[in-house]
Amino acid sequence: MNERPSTVRRPRAVLVGPPGSGKTTTGRSLADRLEVGWRDTDADVETTAGKSISDIFVDDGEPHFRALERTAVATALTQHDGVLALGGGAVLDPLTEAALAEYTAGGGAVVFLDVTLAHVAPRVGFNQSRPLLLGNPRARWQSLMQARRPVYERVSSIQVQTDSKTPAQVALEILALLDTAVSSPDNPKDDA
Repeated sequence: MNERPSTVRRPRAVLVGPPGSGKTTTGRSLADRLEVGWRDTDADVETTAGKSISDIFVDDGEPHFRALERTAVATALTQHDGVLALGGGAVLDPLTEAALAEYTAGGGAVVFLDVTLAHVAPRVGFNQSRPLLLGNPRARWQSLMQARRPVYERVSSIQVQTDSKTPAQVALEILALLDTAVSSPDNPKDDA
């Protein structure tokens, strides 16, 4: 029998998407509206490593960063009961994808925050703190998004376009979609 221990906590919503989609700002706004905590696995990785993500990439390499990220996501999925934001590339790890599938199968909501390059450029500014966007940042972002979009779509149960919307507007849209998912006749929680 695979019952979860009663001490396991699950996020109310997990936000995924590319750099600049608004995971941090929308996540904070959504957490405020739900009156729950907010957590970002990128911040967890930086705390664990004792340095910035950029420094982890330079000093230890991307594979080390991805291993730290995988652990941070797995931990947060079982210990955090608020809104959780994942780093843009976290979903590419097969173990993380499997953990998200299990979370969704258990009734969790993975929200893909989608954004176009025209709207992401002013948000991100393609600064140096994003190591995977160094070089030609616009071309790198488009390439990353092309590779990641199918995974974002596969792991998500909700998709929200963030172009031309404030984080508060996106948070309200997610809230409405979460309410719809909870009140759906297909949702076993309604049988209680």
